[in-house]
Amino acid sequence: MTKFYPTKLLVSLLFLLFLREANAQITRDQYIKLESALGETSFFSGHMTGFMLYDLDSQRVLFEKNSQIRFLPASTTKLFTLFSALLILQDSTQTLRYVTDGDTLRIWGSGDPSWKYMEFAQPDFTRFLAPFKAVVFSDANQLTPVFGYGWQWDDYYYDYAAERTSLPIYGNLVQVRKIGSRAQVFPARFQSTVATTSRPIKELERDFHSNTFEYNPTTFLGKEEFIPFLTSPELFTEFASMETGKPWIYRPDPLPLENQSWRGAPLFPLLKEMMLESDNFIAEQLMLMVSDRLFQNLDTERAIEYIQKTYFFDLPDQPNWVDGSGLSRHNLFTPRSMVALFERLYRILPENQLYEILPTGGKSGTLKNSYRAAQPYIFAKTGTMSNNHSLVGLIKTKSGKTYCFAFMNSNYPYTASVVRREMEKVMVMVREML
Repeated sequence: MTKFYPTKLLVSLLFLLFLREANAQITRDQYIKLESALGETSFFSGHMTGFMLYDLDSQRVLFEKNSQIRFLPASTTKLFTLFSALLILQDSTQTLRYVTDGDTLRIWGSGDPSWKYMEFAQPDFTRFLAPFKAVVFSDANQLTPVFGYGWQWDDYYYDYAAERTSLPIYGNLVQVRKIGSRAQVFPARFQSTVATTSRPIKELERDFHSNTFEYNPTTFLGKEEFIPFLTSPELFTEFASMETGKPWIYRPDPLPLENQSWRGAPLFPLLKEMMLESDNFIAEQLMLMVSDRLFQNLDTERAIEYIQKTYFFDLPDQPNWVDGSGLSRHNLFTPRSMVALFERLYRILPENQLYEILPTGGKSGTLKNSYRAAQPYIFAKTGTMSNNHSLVGLIKTKSGKTYCFAFMNSNYPYTASVVRREMEKVMVMVREML
């Protein structure tokens, strides 16, 4: 009978497998600590809380609590948008589609939010339009409405709920400045529609149905620097004509099957702003660009359906995903699906780029004033909405290892800052004991 003697290679492999299994576990005491921090006698027992801690090296779950329950993700939805933009748009924006007609250029916007918005690298419209005498603009390719499904109607005058359009300009926002006790606005064409009121309001407010504005000079604070304007193709062509020195004409022609595409600006700065500052407008426009790249029309719903069927069909739990920004209360994701998504981002993005676009505890973005430490240890996307707060990303522990986590909270009766402080206690404990 032949005896089997394991080779040195096999012994080494078995030893490595043992190490992987051992390193993928937490001790009994560590488990008890986490269970106590998140369990029935903890602060988190008073509302819905889901948590998952995941070892990226061993690809194993270290600890989970209610990770199968769906939560309202708020702006952590932007992680899905980030993934979609990276895969479909790659390195540049999808600015517009066009056909030439003699000395006239006919264009259809593709959703690029860059034009005259913040300090992003600009699509070079001057050079692009130079050979043409006139521009005919159409928005017939936009199927998605200006507001998202499940957005709150009374967000319409806050800068985080600017309208979605095929070719925005100025971020679809009016800029407001306080000059003495007076409100000055840009674009200046709106100044004539600004009026004073005796109502006890503290900021410039826009009428729901029109681009008319009012403020009270005695109570005006001027802290709201931007408010959305009511968009229309006629207003857009007026602004576009002014900015380019070319006549723009609105004509809602359908987009021909044969057309050319112009990708006018680098994508990464937009992704970075969306992630660090949680910019809803950029997130929504990114999904329009994704749709244009896929289908040559602007249909966020269809783009999301495609991404889910193509790239997210194997998530632990299928998400209810309806917009790019997370403004909608119809979005519902589980912590374990958030971890699965984030692991994919971790694998496809170069490490330096991933850390550059993630808010860093005590250092940058929406985490600048929380999770402070001499050595940053939290790198994650936040999501906050009334009675909902989530955090999804990476934690670096004292041992030097990096773990992925999702920490989601819903239906709490406190302010978000109260929940955030209690979450921080849990994350500090994880940092110290692993």
